Amino acid sequence: MTGLIDSVRDSLGLAGPPAASRVVVAMSGGVDSSVAAGLVKAAGFDTVGITLQLYDHGAAVARRGACCAGQDIHDARRVAADLGIPHYVLDFEDRFRETVIDDFADSYVRGETPVPCIRCNQTVKFADLLARARDLGAAALVTGHYIESRALAGGRRGLYVPADVARDQSYFLFATTRAQADFLRFPLGSISKAETRALAAGMGLAVADKPDSQDICFVPEGRYADLVMKLRPEAARPGAIVNTEGRVVGRHQGIIHYTIGQRRGLQVDQGIEQAEPLYVVRLEPEKALVVVGPRAALAQHDLALADVNWLGDEPLAAEPVAVMARIRSTRAPVAATVCRQGQGAVVHLAGGEEGVSPGQACVFYDRAGAGARLLGGGFISPPPRQA
Repeated sequence: MTGLIDSVRDSLGLAGPPAASRVVVAMSGGVDSSVAAGLVKAAGFDTVGITLQLYDHGAAVARRGACCAGQDIHDARRVAADLGIPHYVLDFEDRFRETVIDDFADSYVRGETPVPCIRCNQTVKFADLLARARDLGAAALVTGHYIESRALAGGRRGLYVPADVARDQSYFLFATTRAQADFLRFPLGSISKAETRALAAGMGLAVADKPDSQDICFVPEGRYADLVMKLRPEAARPGAIVNTEGRVVGRHQGIIHYTIGQRRGLQVDQGIEQAEPLYVVRLEPEKALVVVGPRAALAQHDLALADVNWLGDEPLAAEPVAVMARIRSTRAPVAATVCRQGQGAVVHLAGGEEGVSPGQACVFYDRAGAGARLLGGGFISPPPRQA
C-alpha cells in the first residue's frame, strides 16, 4: 500500500507538499471513484469529493448500479464520510438533459448510434465539473477512470492506455482537450480492477463489492428505444425494410430499434427466401428505411469524422498519418491512417471493419496495448446518401 501511495503522489505531479494542494475527486458512488478518493486522501492531499446529480429518472434512481442516481449519491456521501473528506452534491440535471439526454435522442432520430458517456465527459464532467473544481481552488481533478496521465516534455500531459487493458476507458475520453488533460489525474491507471476492489475492502468501504454499472446510466434496463420514443414520439415512424437492391423484404416500427451490424430482431417477411443471413447495413431516416444485406456488405475501409479532437505532438496533417484506430469501445485497435480534411478528418482502415456506425467514435492511438498513447479521435459521420 505504501508503494502505491507513493506512486499516486508522484503520478499527480503537483508541486509542493501534498497537504498544500487541494484535489477535487469526482465521486459517482461506485467502487472506482471511491478508491480514487481514498488514494488521494491517503497520499496526503487536501481532498474534496463532488458528486453530480444528473437525473432523477424513476426506476433508474432505485436501480442498484446506475451511476449518479439516488442510491449512488447516498453511497458517495457515505464513502466521503468514512474517508473524512468534505463532500458536495451539485445539481446538473438541466445541463445533463440538454447536452446528453436530448443529444442521445436526437442522434437516434438521425439514424445514428450515439455514445452518451463521451458526450457526458465532453460537456459535463470535464467541462462544467472541471470549472467547479477550479473555483474551489483545486490543483487537479481526479476521477476513477481506467486510463493513465503522464507528464510530457514541455510541462504538458498525455493520456495513455492503462495497465488493465480489459478495463481501458480511453475510448470514452478521446474528446478531452489538451487543457483538460493537463488538469486531470487518474490514480487507477496503474492497477487492475481486482486490485481496486481489494483496496476498497482494505479501506473498509461499503462499496467494495458494489456491482459495476452495465447500462447507460439514464436508461433503465437498457430500454433506450422507450426513452427515445418518450422524448421524440416522431421517432416511432414505421417504414420498410429493403435489401441492398431496393426490394422490400419486411416492415419495421421505427429506425430507432436498429443499428448498423444488427442481425437479430429483423422483421423480415417469412415468405422471402434469403441465400444467407441478413444484417442492417444502412439506415435512411429521411425515408424511414432500414437497409439490410449480407455480412460482406458491412465491410468498410474509409470513413469521415466530425468534431475531431487531436492530441498528438504535431497538428494533424493533410497527409495520411499511421495510427491504430478503434471504431467501438469493445473492439481492439486496428491499423489505419488518418488525415485532416476541412473541419474534420478522413480515416482509412487497412483491413476494413464491419458494423461501422455513424454516431460512434473512431479513436486513435500510437500503438496497441497497455501504455499506448491516446492521440484523439472523432465522431463517425453518415456515409453519403445514395440517390
